[in-house]
Amino acid sequence: MSAAVLSPQSRRDLLEAVRWIASDDPVAAQALRDAVAKASRRIGEPPEIGVARPVLADLPIRFLILTGFPHVIVYDSGRRPALILRVLHGARDLPEVLRNF
Repeated sequence: MSAAVLSPQSRRDLLEAVRWIASDDPVAAQALRDAVAKASRRIGEPPEIGVARPVLADLPIRFLILTGFPHVIVYDSGRRPALILRVLHGARDLPEVLRNF
């Protein structure tokens, strides 16, 4: 199975986070990019590794906490390859951000 694909919105989310982190710590910003790339490969084999959160979104939407960062990846596990929909900081109001999912 191939790696998950980033949607345009998730690319914007990632770019925004990387820019924010890079202003203080460029090494950590690169580490975030690397962690998202690694997570996209993990999601691709198998896509059901993430957690279902029916309070936030119905299946096939799943959530994967990004190891080493306070970010969560929101993705559609029903797509092939899986589609990463958002890369969000865990402190965000997830119910509000995801209310249209």
